Amino acid sequence: MENMKSARKEDTGDVGSDLSEQIKAATKTNHIRAENTQLMLSYQKGQITLPQYKVLLCSLYEIYKALEEELDRNCSHPAVAPIYFPQELARLESLERDLEHFFGSEWRKRVIVPAATHRYQQRLRQIGRESPELLVAHAYTRYLGDLSGGQVLGKITQKSLGLSSKEGLSFFSFPGVSSPHRFKQLYRGRMNSIELTEQERAAVLEEAVAAFELNIQVFDDLQKMLSVTTADQSESSAVKATMFPSSPVMRITVGVCVALTTIGMGLYAM
Repeated sequence: MENMKSARKEDTGDVGSDLSEQIKAATKTNHIRAENTQLMLSYQKGQITLPQYKVLLCSLYEIYKALEEELDRNCSHPAVAPIYFPQELARLESLERDLEHFFGSEWRKRVIVPAATHRYQQRLRQIGRESPELLVAHAYTRYLGDLSGGQVLGKITQKSLGLSSKEGLSFFSFPGVSSPHRFKQLYRGRMNSIELTEQERAAVLEEAVAAFELNIQVFDDLQKMLSVTTADQSESSAVKATMFPSSPVMRITVGVCVALTTIGMGLYAM
């Protein structure tokens, strides 16, 4: 909450009355922190791995499922209607295609997300029920962020993972947007036209800061989950090599047991 309060103080500077500019000013520090999480630094260095990308897709799916269902449910709300662009921006179907590409037709059974992702979902569901105008903050930070970096991040992902085609990269593609620059101008104009009371505007700014914090927590939790999985797999390999150095049959048996145990923990699919 302290971060949210400090953001409210920062946004009172010379940033004008446009909601988009006020959100940008209020979340400046949080934006920098998000870019410096280990997961995002890997992206910036062009070192994203397949396990990182898979767990990221899983969390993005759950986040966008909650966001888009709440936007659909509140599409006629006076604060949501101006920024409701399902044909141009919706990500859920794209994420479903990517997950099916990497996990197969049974991908829904293999989606595992950390606690931070569940907290993000719960927050989106809560404001969708209680304060739909706050969805504006999440839609702005998510959609315009993805639209801005989509093409670049898509190319980085394709190169880092050595993918020969665009399959598995649907998330980064916005076929309904012919010009990202012009569309972002349209989106900001629509958002700035939303009529909010002073109290509602302050709440939207606080929610934008909260959106960044939730994303940072998701990135950190994903990296921790990957670190634990990698450590467990390394330890298992060491145990196998020590206990059964000269028996191929026993090494295979132990390998199968370790794999089954990891699947039971919900991490093997990543």
